[in-house]
Amino acid sequence: MSEPDVPDGVVFPELDGARSTSAVGRAVVWAALAGVDPDGARRAARELEWRKEYVGHFRRLLEKGLSSPEAAQTIASSGLAELHSRMQWRDEGGERPLSELPSSANLAQGVPLQTETIAGSGEPVRELVVPVGSKDLRGRTLHAQLEEWVHDGVLEPSAAAAIDTVAENPEWLSVPDRIVVCLGAGAEIGPMAPLLSWGASVAAADLHRRDVWQRLIRMASESSGSMLVPERTGPSSLAERAGADLITELPQLISWIETLGPRLVVGNSIYADGGANVAASAASDAIALRLRDRVATPAAAVAASMAAYGDRSGFSRAAGATLGVLSRSRLLRPNYMSSGVPGVHDALVTQQGPNYALAKRIQRWRATDELARGRRVSMNVAPPTRTRSVVKNRALAAAYAGAHRFGVKVFEPATTRVLMAALLVHDIHTEVPSWDHPWQAEADQSVHGGLWTAAYSPRSALGIAALAGFPGTLFHQGM
Repeated sequence: MSEPDVPDGVVFPELDGARSTSAVGRAVVWAALAGVDPDGARRAARELEWRKEYVGHFRRLLEKGLSSPEAAQTIASSGLAELHSRMQWRDEGGERPLSELPSSANLAQGVPLQTETIAGSGEPVRELVVPVGSKDLRGRTLHAQLEEWVHDGVLEPSAAAAIDTVAENPEWLSVPDRIVVCLGAGAEIGPMAPLLSWGASVAAADLHRRDVWQRLIRMASESSGSMLVPERTGPSSLAERAGADLITELPQLISWIETLGPRLVVGNSIYADGGANVAASAASDAIALRLRDRVATPAAAVAASMAAYGDRSGFSRAAGATLGVLSRSRLLRPNYMSSGVPGVHDALVTQQGPNYALAKRIQRWRATDELARGRRVSMNVAPPTRTRSVVKNRALAAAYAGAHRFGVKVFEPATTRVLMAALLVHDIHTEVPSWDHPWQAEADQSVHGGLWTAAYSPRSALGIAALAGFPGTLFHQGM
């Protein structure tokens, strides 16, 4: 007998009458660690306070993966395998492991998706233009801004060099002879808008939401690019027919993507709340598997952070010492405890929850696994950004407003999406570097906003930043 409150699609397994996201999280971390750190794996499996204590287990994943490239690869492949064996695909035939879905010879289920193409009528943007505040930066002014950000520790020199390279090769912007598949096409800092403005061909995948598709259709129509839309035939408008749910319509979406041709670039900009974030990340990983079968920190950033901590003013030292005693060393701790290479930057915020941490780890593990197989991967860290999902949370909005007091620059969405789209274009057109260890691929070209080079660890400064920024958010909201 089916459970009426559980929809078909990618679901968490039922265990003792419940579907526990924590049980899956513990099992995946256990499996990831088992081959390289048996003691850490046992600790994760036995953790009773998973939602409270998960941060330490995810940190251990990174630390153990740094010991060797083989350890990092073992963690990634084992964690992904366990995820796909645990998560289930549910339909009228019952439930089976998600691992069985991508290898199915016939994925056709339900109503197949058709393709509607929207060809834009606008003029292409033929140079890299990055909006920063009220200014549009290009050429020398863009180069100067990148140099300033490098000097201020806002982004890595490799990111500035990559963006400069794209600016020097504007013919790359339209991504000729390829189709870029954007999962989560409506994401606020996703690459859709820049790619379309540059004349690229983009396949858009997002939920059945009329407001989202109205915006995307208008964006595509006014651009110089073309947008391929998954849709069902019917009398309603395209905005009402368009879209596919990654979690509940995964087979149709995979089948649709396979019809688009061989030269595909698949990008992941998805986000969801809670367990849906893990389910959506697992679904997008299933897409990567189907198509295939046919953060550690650089030494320079660690040194900059430790120098910033050592160069604090007398007042900051005294205030930090007092707060450290009162908070039992929880507030204003140094960003790195040693100058070891590479540094381990711990920016997980406990309140984000273990599902968020696991969803993001899935994406990094997939990149690590594909790199080990010699495949082309674009994996770049984006900066803290004032997206709608952040500023609607008053505490996070306040922390972002006060972040500059701790050496962290928070970007506007318009700036972030162009920078990250430019880095994607760079990675499509350039040779994949030969890395000695996967952590170097994760750290390369990072636009971390100063989180890596700040004096204090993010968790220990977040509350104070929120207190400092709260009056500004009140004023901004007109309260």
